[in-house]
Amino acid sequence: MTGVWGRGKMASGAGRSGLLEVYIRQQWCKVLVTLNEDSLILSLDENTENAGLSNGTNDSSASKKGQAASAANSVNTSPPDQLPESIAGQKRFVRIVKEEQNGLGISIKGGKENKMPILISKIFKGLAADKTEALYVGDAILSVNAEDLREATHDEAVRSLKRAGKVVELEVKYLREVTPYFRKATGLNDLGWGQHTNIGAGDTSPIKENHPQSPWKEKKTIPLKMCYLCRNLTMPDADNRTLEMHSPDGKSSCIIRAEDASSADSWYNAIHTNAALLTIQTIAEVNKLLSTGPNVQQVKHMGWLAEQVHNEQGNPTWKPVFMAVTATDFLLFDTAPWSKEEWATPAQTHPLICTRLVHSGKQISPLGGNAILTFGTRTGSKQGVEAHMFRVESQRDLSQWSRTVVQGAHAAAAHVKEVNVAVVWQRQECKLNMHYDSGFMLYSANTENDSNKPNLLWHQPFEKLRMSADDGHRLLWLDFGDGGEQELDLQSCPKPLVFILHTFLSSKVSRLGLVA
Repeated sequence: MTGVWGRGKMASGAGRSGLLEVYIRQQWCKVLVTLNEDSLILSLDENTENAGLSNGTNDSSASKKGQAASAANSVNTSPPDQLPESIAGQKRFVRIVKEEQNGLGISIKGGKENKMPILISKIFKGLAADKTEALYVGDAILSVNAEDLREATHDEAVRSLKRAGKVVELEVKYLREVTPYFRKATGLNDLGWGQHTNIGAGDTSPIKENHPQSPWKEKKTIPLKMCYLCRNLTMPDADNRTLEMHSPDGKSSCIIRAEDASSADSWYNAIHTNAALLTIQTIAEVNKLLSTGPNVQQVKHMGWLAEQVHNEQGNPTWKPVFMAVTATDFLLFDTAPWSKEEWATPAQTHPLICTRLVHSGKQISPLGGNAILTFGTRTGSKQGVEAHMFRVESQRDLSQWSRTVVQGAHAAAAHVKEVNVAVVWQRQECKLNMHYDSGFMLYSANTENDSNKPNLLWHQPFEKLRMSADDGHRLLWLDFGDGGEQELDLQSCPKPLVFILHTFLSSKVSRLGLVA
């Protein structure tokens, strides 16, 4: 629910940064987290000044090696690779024969401008370098075909490798202290978010990294646009220190942990504030997109929620769902909709006029016994009553969603004004007109007068209604007190009409309350 689509005037989101932990490859890793208006940036940024690694490999003082190891360990807790003892600190010569169209099959980092040696940061499986079985992530490249790279910049090293020819002889030396950093850097890529979609687009395009970065800095950008920010959804957290961010397509997630619950709350509020500001922009862009299509429905509010569902064992659990409220309906999607086609095909559509808010507040979670904020809806449909229970993360969200559903239903009732339903009354085919202002009017289905208008059989205002009931299948009873009880056969499930009746009454009471 985030990301900037338009550049309209609006309040800017707050920025902040700090050291947190991110959960990758089954472990917690320290990262520098930077919050911008439209994204969260995770940085693995080795402090090369403290690491003490010169661009060559001749400086081997114990103090500098200790600093480098300390810097690497600060972002990694995984054990080092099992490497032959014979290669530690030894220069080696490795011959690589390039394959057609595939190159060497390595990635490099570092360079003179970063006060770092040229380092192998990735070795691609199955390609030429990997097939030598003699190169390792963390090897410093000292020379290429006898061309010295000890003082080379990153770009100079890239050019040297590209022009080296089919047979390439590398002089390398393994630097154990930098290997953990590269392992962690590749772990950031496991977080996903590799694709990013713009409003109205039917396909995806790569996320653009707009922040400046050196070859030695590894960063991962998490766009806030349309993402799901939540807590305690997929990873139980009794200490309330974690935040979860799930991608708009539901395929990627990022779990961040703060030092304590207070810090986690502060980060959550900051990210949520920026996401909420961007949602305002997003809604405007969505409405602009949808305004060019048929059956235009303006989106009033939208965002991610967690819906209570039951797993295969019948136990309750929570599932992310994207909800949008228009002028007439509330829509549920499995993933965030981007294009007209996706907006036109929600997983579920419920008319607001047939929907009631039946619960809004705190309840005890069946999954952990903790207090959570939820609201529930019930919708009358031809299949009966369809119920949903949604979970939100803050009191502010709870109030906004609850208000949106209730006010949306009332507005829909005032706009529709009346509904007409074919019924059978006392074995006669009739038409029931339920009018927002006039109440109930039953007409004969046959016109038997000179004006060619249907005969009015009876009329009762809403004020006379004492009770209504239905059998859930086809019969509806309306008790008008002294006016008697009327039985109507709707010949189908009466729930839609019953819920519209309740919405009419609720809307009228609300309107009277506002006037008073």
